[in-house]
Order: sequence, then C-alpha cells, then structure tokens
Amino acid sequence: MELYFGGERLLPEKKKSTVAVVGAGPGGLAVAMLLASRGYHVSVFEKNDSVGGRTSRLELGEYTFDRGPTFLMMPHLLEELFAYAGADLHQQLRLVELNPMYRLVFGEQELMATRSPARMKERIDSFSPGDGDGYLRFMLEEENKFKMLEPLLRRPFNGVLDYARRDVLRALPKLSLGDTVYSRLARYFKDERLRFAFSFQAKYLGMSPWECPGAFTILSFMEHRYGLYHPMGGVFRTCEAMADVFRGLGGQLHTSCGVKQVRVRERKAVGLLLENGEELAFHDIVINADFGTAASRLFAPGDLRKYSPDKVSRLRYSCSAFMLYMGVNRPVRLHHHNVYFARDYRRNTEEVCRYGVVSDDFSFYVHNPSALDPTLAPPGKSSLYVLVPVPNTGCAMEWNEETTGSFRESVLRKLEQESELAGITRDIETELIATPRDWEQQLNVYRGATFNLSHRLSQMMAFRPHNRFEDADRCWLVGGGTHPGSGLPTIWESARITASMMAARDGKEPFGLSASVAAQGLRP
Repeated sequence: MELYFGGERLLPEKKKSTVAVVGAGPGGLAVAMLLASRGYHVSVFEKNDSVGGRTSRLELGEYTFDRGPTFLMMPHLLEELFAYAGADLHQQLRLVELNPMYRLVFGEQELMATRSPARMKERIDSFSPGDGDGYLRFMLEEENKFKMLEPLLRRPFNGVLDYARRDVLRALPKLSLGDTVYSRLARYFKDERLRFAFSFQAKYLGMSPWECPGAFTILSFMEHRYGLYHPMGGVFRTCEAMADVFRGLGGQLHTSCGVKQVRVRERKAVGLLLENGEELAFHDIVINADFGTAASRLFAPGDLRKYSPDKVSRLRYSCSAFMLYMGVNRPVRLHHHNVYFARDYRRNTEEVCRYGVVSDDFSFYVHNPSALDPTLAPPGKSSLYVLVPVPNTGCAMEWNEETTGSFRESVLRKLEQESELAGITRDIETELIATPRDWEQQLNVYRGATFNLSHRLSQMMAFRPHNRFEDADRCWLVGGGTHPGSGLPTIWESARITASMMAARDGKEPFGLSASVAAQGLRP
C-alpha cells in the first residue's frame, strides 16, 4: 500500500511521521495541533461538514448555538496547548470571565455562585446561616486534594502497576475513594440544597452524586477556584481556533470525509478505509471518535479482543441529554448559566442515572449566552439552549415522535413557570430538538451517552481505555472515552498525554511531561 499525504506520495524517510486522526472533536484537534508542531505529517478525517463533534457550532437561520458543552473552565490548560504549538490562544479567542458563574434555583430561592471566597461565604451564610464556614473548609481541603490528584490526571496510566508509583500512593489517602460526592459534601454543609449546589457537577460525568466517587468533589472546587469563561462566539470557537492553528502548521483537515474502518494487520493499525472507498496507509492512527462507537464499528470482526463489540456493550455509560435549542424573538432576562433543581433532586438523579427512568419532576439547565454575546442572535433576540438530563438509549423509553413531542411540552411548561421565561413558547421563532436517539444516530454517540463512559472506579485511570490503545499497536485514543475522562479540560489533557507518549517514543520532546513519565504509557 503506497502512502500519500495531501495527494503527494511520501518518501520512505517520512513514513514514520505520518499520523491519521479520526474525528475533529476537541481531543482530535488538540492532538493534531500538537503533533503537527513537532513535525509530524498529520491528516484529520471528520465525518461531518464542520469541526467540533459534540463541541461544534449549530446554526438555525440567524441563530447560532453551542451544540454541546457551554461551561469553559481552567482556560490555562488551553493556553498551554496553544503555546506548545507556538500559538497564542488570546490572539485566536476573546475569553470573558463570568460573574456570577451561574445561578442556582431551588424553587422560590436562588443562589448566585462566584469565585470570590469572601463574597461566596456571605451569599452562603445569607442562604443558609452558618454554612459559610463549611464552604471555606471545603475550599481549603479540596485545594489540598486537587494538588495531589492533578498530577495523576496529567500523565498516562498503563496498568495496575501504576498504582504502586510514589505519586499515586501519596495521593490515594486524599482521594476519598471510599466516599461518594454527596457523602463528602455532607461533611461541609448542613443545608441539603448546598450539597446539591456543589454536587450537580457530577452530571458532567453523567452520574448521580450518590454514586459518583468522592474524588470528583474537585469538579465544583475547580469552578470556584478557577472560574468559568465564555469564548465570544461560543465554546465551539475553541475547536475552530485549534483547526486554524493546525492548518497553519501544514496539517491536512478533511471534513465531510468519514472513516469506514481502521485497517489492522498483525495486531498493528496500518491505515484507514474511508467511506468514499479510498484506502490510505499511515504509521499511526489516533482515534477521537466516540469510544463505544469506534470500538463497535471501526474495526473488522476479530481485530479487537479486550474491547470487542460484545465487551464494549457491557461497559457502563453515562446518562444522555434532551436538548431544546430555541431562537427567541426578544431579549431573555436570564443570567448566562442557570440551573433549576427538581423538587426531589435525589429521586430525579437516581431515576435518570441508576434506574433509566425519565422523571416527571426533572432538573434542567438554561444557557442564555445572548445576554453577554451579541454574535449569536440578531439584535434584540436571543439564542436559548435548554438541557434536561435523561437516560441514555439503553433504557426502555423509545424517543419516537409522540414521546418527543410530549416531553417537549413538559419542558416548555417548566420554562413557562419561571417568571423570566413566562410566555417563552409564543416567542420561539425557530427551534431544534435533540433526543438521546438523535445523539446516537446523527452524531454517532454510543447509546446517546453524551458524557461518554461512566466514571465509576472500575472505569477510571488504569481501568479506563488507555491512551495507547491496548487492542492494536500504533493505535492511540484521545477524548472522553480514555484517561483522564470526559469534560473539556480532561479531554485536552488526554490529547496532551497521547501526543507526549508518541513524541517520547520517537525521541522528540513531550508536551509538559518528562520523557520518562511519557514513556511509562508505552510499556506492553
């Protein structure tokens, strides 16, 4: 099989530096950008007509939306990625810090979250007298835990022997692995609503706070410590900016160009078969496609052993999301991020995450970026995004036309009950619904599990699919389905870890890791 890059036949000395990236989501674009900056010949293949995947741009007439993630935290990680590639993030994007970070609504009461410790303590004490001290203790103890855990999220895990390493042994007593997120927060807050206010972030992992490992209290800590930001134009602009840098480094980006199969010979990934019938050889393949979908569809029968389609079907997956994107013909007087809690929040989350039931009394989230960003809707109008956590398609509910329409009406009734959104139904100019079935069929998300593999202890670190794919040599993973996990900051970290391992293998300088640490993930 001849090897081509950008239509040009490559000379033998260049063959070892050729890399194909399957999928132009945030992880795929990040790894492509990093590798291109080290002189690799990188081709990215994206099935859709634009970059981003779940973090892509959605346009409905004159209205623009983030398709998926809207919370951007820890932008310094993104700054690092751009700097490694020789670029300046802030020349590509304008980031605006949000204050308040978000508005939390509990029936008739609400809490505005800020990352100022003094102001947050005041607000908590006003909301629940005496709980402000618990907040300060939470921030102090979580800071210490995060310092121990962060290094583990920034390097590869290759097997159970990694748990015997010094940094892991030092961190383990701090990780609260025997607790759940909810039980940890009960140590700091008397008011149950505050426990919810600092645990709803477990939904980023598609899990209930009552089952999510206690280590993940760091999610709310990171928000309160580092703040939340909005990239003007939308969070999808982070992907478009990486694509621009990648192309500037000579990378080849192919959109509307799906991959049908990863070719494997003698347990080595050797190339791609594209959906258009073209076959291309590469030295390395990096998979950024949804992990469950990739393992189930992108390999020939018998190519995979540890992650065969049957075994992948038995893994545990996150919940999904019912989405309602609405172009509204008036200004909406809401904050940027708004979280509305169900009356019985525990019942709601356990029905969704444990029992696979669509709740009658559900929590929901409303994103109103037009209050800050005038680029997303026409003057005097708003792009409104509503997300309701629901079970993935592994549950019994069938999202047909009737059930989808009925649930839409339930969502709109909930919105209409909020004073800021009264009359919203008549003000909708255009809308789009995305159900778990749509995530599965249109964006190739396995079981519509929008937050990827669950983050239970049996699917974390060494027990999560490795950045160096175990089932095929010269095949690598990035994205939410590999270490360190789902969520934009950890997806970016997965790309940095994978690129560092590849660079270390080839005698090139890794990205923020020592060569010896990067090489730990290269063991058989």
